[in-house]
Amino acid sequence: MKACLLLQRRFAYVGHAIALILQKKYGVRDFCGYVYLRSSLEFLKSQKEINYTELLLEEDIFKRYENEPLNPNYLRLLEKEYGTPNLWPYIEIDRIIRHSQLLREYPYDSPKYSHEEMMRILQVKARAIIDYLETQRPDLILLSVINHMSTLLLYNIAKKKNIKTLFMHPGRVKMLYSITETYEKLSYIEETFNQIRGGKASYPEQADQAKAFLEDFRKNPVPHSFLDSPKSRAISRAKQFSFLLPGKIINSLRWNAKIFIDYFTDPHKDDYDTIKPWHFIWDRFKRKIRVLVGYDDLYDPIKPGESFAFFPLQFEPEMASSLFAPFYRDQLWLARLAARSLPVHFKLYIKEHPSMFSYRARAFYKELKKIPNVKLIKPSEMSFGITQAAKIVIITTGTAGWEAILMKKPVITFGGAFYNILPMVKKCRAIEDLPALVESQLQNFSHDEKILIDFITAIYKESVDVNMAQLWNIDGGSRMEKKEKELAPLVDIIAKKLGLNPTQ
Repeated sequence: MKACLLLQRRFAYVGHAIALILQKKYGVRDFCGYVYLRSSLEFLKSQKEINYTELLLEEDIFKRYENEPLNPNYLRLLEKEYGTPNLWPYIEIDRIIRHSQLLREYPYDSPKYSHEEMMRILQVKARAIIDYLETQRPDLILLSVINHMSTLLLYNIAKKKNIKTLFMHPGRVKMLYSITETYEKLSYIEETFNQIRGGKASYPEQADQAKAFLEDFRKNPVPHSFLDSPKSRAISRAKQFSFLLPGKIINSLRWNAKIFIDYFTDPHKDDYDTIKPWHFIWDRFKRKIRVLVGYDDLYDPIKPGESFAFFPLQFEPEMASSLFAPFYRDQLWLARLAARSLPVHFKLYIKEHPSMFSYRARAFYKELKKIPNVKLIKPSEMSFGITQAAKIVIITTGTAGWEAILMKKPVITFGGAFYNILPMVKKCRAIEDLPALVESQLQNFSHDEKILIDFITAIYKESVDVNMAQLWNIDGGSRMEKKEKELAPLVDIIAKKLGLNPTQ
């Protein structure tokens, strides 16, 4: 068994801990890695526990495009072999190459590269990944995210070469984490769900957990991640400007000085994904100006008893839209279409994602407010009360749709949401079908509690409790033993799917 791990940014330290567990507990000795960030590469080269046969660095590959001649014949062959059905999804998913985001804060959207340069970048990355997989010949590709050109290439090329791919995915029930062979769906959870539905398997313990979870959630709904709660976000002027308080302003000045010093002393500051400190300062300054001006005059009150559909805005840029719903990324466009697809007396309640507060310009919300039946709700409002009062929830792919299902509400999605398998959910595959889908969900919706419990049972059966967000944020390579201890149950699931037995 040889495992290739995507060691992306801060996940490099988590991924390395997974490799350590596979080595110590399951006897896996051969590892290679696709790495993002030179700091992650330096850590992986400095550690002594794992001897990676090759660590391929994204930043080094990228530089090759400057001397790469455009080869239309190679691109045509690449498109024929790995297109979905063409090669544009690889470009569109990449926030840096396509939109210059991550280098600049959302809503900045101005590509740095020309069409020809994008094609040359695609050439060098595809060529490097194909050569890498053919040379290293891994039996497994383990991915944590698919959110840029290289990771989507790595995934699809591995699939085409019949290399087993495992993608780590939150189960959206408490802190449960699971794995899947395909990012489009939760493959192992769906397999277990179908067995339960077909009467071929039963899991009484997990079924009891599912029932208890549903009962607790309906009594006291909480976000599956604290990061998704308005309570954990700075969505007020006071919190946004707390860095100016006497006890914090010195630290803020030190931090700003540090990012300039780090940048100018970095020998690799010309890497394509290095953030310029002046861009960081300028974009943050613009955010603070937005907060200073405020949005309060744009918000509408919630009217008790009003018939409405709930359209929660999603965080972006993120996999929820770029990967799972690439043709429905324009949320303003979607809101307009959703609003005109409702019964004429309905309102469309729109609420910002807590993590997006201060990022969108007032102009975005003003355009929303031009839609006659739209109400803009304060982001400080908890979504659960809105969902509970809504007649229907319309969403791209996000967790709010899952929470609506738990609350017995009809849901329409536009992308590859993991809960699309449930009959209570309708996926809009063609935008002209949306009005009919809305009417069908409002008139004919029937909640099936047994199916929902069976699905949550499958989630419990195929998942483990892992606080991945916390592990992700533990400083670099420190506290590796804690990472190993916390990740061991997840690695046990991975090993089981690979047919590996413990060697100790």
